Amino acid sequence: MKGVKFVVDDSGKKKAVLIDLEQWGALWEDFYDILVSESRKNEPTVPWSELKAEMEKGVRRGG
Repeated sequence: MKGVKFVVDDSGKKKAVLIDLEQWGALWEDFYDILVSESRKNEPTVPWSELKAEMEKGVRRGG
């Protein structure tokens, strides 16, 4: 795949990947967003109305 290179160890096993972000940056952002979303799926949620009210008051949430 053009713009993608694999880093391999001495035995030829793939260990890492180098991605040309000029070429694949938008796709990488989408992939990263999915990973972040998946990692947070079991976190507690806040109703939109509550968050909106806090934002209008200038309340900042930790995190």
